[in-house]
Amino acid sequence: MSTTANNSKVKSKSNHPKKSYKPLREIEVEYEVDKSKCEICKERPCLKSCPVDALHEIQPDKHIELDDKCVGCVLCREACPYDAIKMETTLSEPVRENVPNINPKLCRRCGACVAACRTGAIQLISTGGEEAHSVIDEDKCVRCGYCSRVCPTEAIKYGEIMPRSVVGGKAIIVDQKNCIGCMTCTRVCPSKGAINVGKVSKLPFINPAYCARCEECMNVCPSTAIRYSSRKRAYKNFNKIKTMEIVSELLEKETDKLSKDAVKINGILNRIARDMSFKHDEKEFAEDVTELIKHEIEDMVDASIEVEDIQDIIGGTTPKREITVVEDNCIGCSACIDECPVNCIELEMPSPVHISEECVYCGKCVDVCQFGAISLLEEFFDTEDDKIFFIRHELQGPRTGELVYDKEACQACGVCVNKCPVNALSLENNEIIVDNDKCILCGECEVICLVNAVKLKLEKN
Repeated sequence: MSTTANNSKVKSKSNHPKKSYKPLREIEVEYEVDKSKCEICKERPCLKSCPVDALHEIQPDKHIELDDKCVGCVLCREACPYDAIKMETTLSEPVRENVPNINPKLCRRCGACVAACRTGAIQLISTGGEEAHSVIDEDKCVRCGYCSRVCPTEAIKYGEIMPRSVVGGKAIIVDQKNCIGCMTCTRVCPSKGAINVGKVSKLPFINPAYCARCEECMNVCPSTAIRYSSRKRAYKNFNKIKTMEIVSELLEKETDKLSKDAVKINGILNRIARDMSFKHDEKEFAEDVTELIKHEIEDMVDASIEVEDIQDIIGGTTPKREITVVEDNCIGCSACIDECPVNCIELEMPSPVHISEECVYCGKCVDVCQFGAISLLEEFFDTEDDKIFFIRHELQGPRTGELVYDKEACQACGVCVNKCPVNALSLENNEIIVDNDKCILCGECEVICLVNAVKLKLEKN
């Protein structure tokens, strides 16, 4: 059976404790249920999945039908184990709030609204017949309402269509870890451009600059993934997602070029590191290579760059580590063997100890050796005060600091958990748990992480 439901004016009368809804956009839902498939199902997961109780089991044959409360979120279709539900939704254009109205008699020409407008739609004008006051360019105005909120004299009237429910200093975000991708929020949002769908994550995200904070998306979200957050966090999350979108778009258009550039930059850094390493004989040094790196990369990209432009690239480089045994000092006491957390040290009598390639360079053997028989050197790039340094450092023992990870960037793939040589990491509820008592700060997880979500935050000795 096929039917069309229009839910724009219908309200739910169900006593079910699920969220209520109030759609602001006309939604046409066309669906068809294959009864031959439907009758096989005994669990009926589609009924439990509907956030607005729009699905019903019709007697006596117990077939499934939808009523006009359906918001077209397709959760029932996704929940059906037999692919018995076919559904398509057609949306009207978003409802848009009216352009704010400014009362010239109340306007005090303070400029607060001009400064608050993110699209440059407001300016102060003065005519011969009246005093200077603010005016709004309707073509530029996105109806976000910020001007109304900052006006100290309430000269700007906004919110004639939608009720305002504004929490001071807050913004609405989509928690993408809890989002199930039903897209219901995109169907009810009245502010055009406020909710977008990411090409990378395939999930909705909110642009705080366009969001009117009317809470309509919060009211219909079946997974409670939409909530209030601080404006600072909201803009940080939005900028991060937009950066991923831009990078994704660039990758689609210029994959070959970007790959070649990445290889070239990596080659430049490797060459500079090699030259610095051969240039210095001392065990510890730090040399400023800022201008050298900038010059090399600027020649490659044919553009002027700043240190902050390449800080992420520098931060993503892997330190070169080298551990050696000073045979003249080693007495074969085997103290290092007992201390090694990965069992990579062997005693080869009458020779001194041998350290295999499985070494994770944690520094515990250096710390326990009383005869200075083990030397552990690190060479790496570091940025400080807008400068880039190439540093060689000799570890005198285990590193100190902590392991941190970016929850937003982490994909919960578990690779770092499997790679950890001392089982200091575990994956619980799609989050990485760090056992600091076990962690030896070897950095194996940092090297293996494909999205740079894991970082060693080391204390400088």
